[in-house]
Amino acid sequence: MGLLKTSITQWADDDKPREKLILKGKASLSDAELLAILIGSGNRNETAVSLSQRILLQCQNNLGLLSKQSLQQLMTFNGIGEAKAVSIVAALELGRRRRMEEAILLPVIRSSQDVFDLMQPHIGDLGHEEFWVIFLNNSNKVVHKRRLSMGGITGTIVDIRILFKIALEYESVGIILCHNHPSGKLKASDEDKSLTKNVQSAAEILDINLLDHVIITDQGFLSFAEEELI
Repeated sequence: MGLLKTSITQWADDDKPREKLILKGKASLSDAELLAILIGSGNRNETAVSLSQRILLQCQNNLGLLSKQSLQQLMTFNGIGEAKAVSIVAALELGRRRRMEEAILLPVIRSSQDVFDLMQPHIGDLGHEEFWVIFLNNSNKVVHKRRLSMGGITGTIVDIRILFKIALEYESVGIILCHNHPSGKLKASDEDKSLTKNVQSAAEILDINLLDHVIITDQGFLSFAEEELI
């Protein structure tokens, strides 16, 4: 009898995720089962699935947090050597690049969710803050996006003069500010509010619309426009 016709209960634990994918498709697998396929085998005390569950638990069952793990951090798990750690990092990086390619295809910003979809692949998983500006034409099409600064864990410094120099170069009608919070906290700081107010004042003089300021984390976002902060 062929392998595919064998009862799933007869498969080796480390084979079950692979055969489950073959029989039922990739959507049927849990995150732990997909990760188990990447690592192939567990250790003396754990199957690949059990080890994967433990790794994910350590990352709060959050793939975004998993993607932030270094090779050295992954290799602290018993059963994860350099080769397996490299496989995990490479797979997650492919996923990140795919999201970036999808984001590039987004031609129009219609909502703060669109901003999140566009920018999360760039800054959502970073361990430091970056401040970006999205430049739009009169149809809200993205004509350019630019990182203006990058800083530490808690903040960045933004030169408003450079921001509007770029806006004028691209003949932008509207702009959207965007930065990430590595802490994961979706709360606007006093510095965030002050910067937004200063940009808004300058934008009014130049007849450019500040449409939103979106704070992004690996899982969600806060929109100044939706929160009526601008």
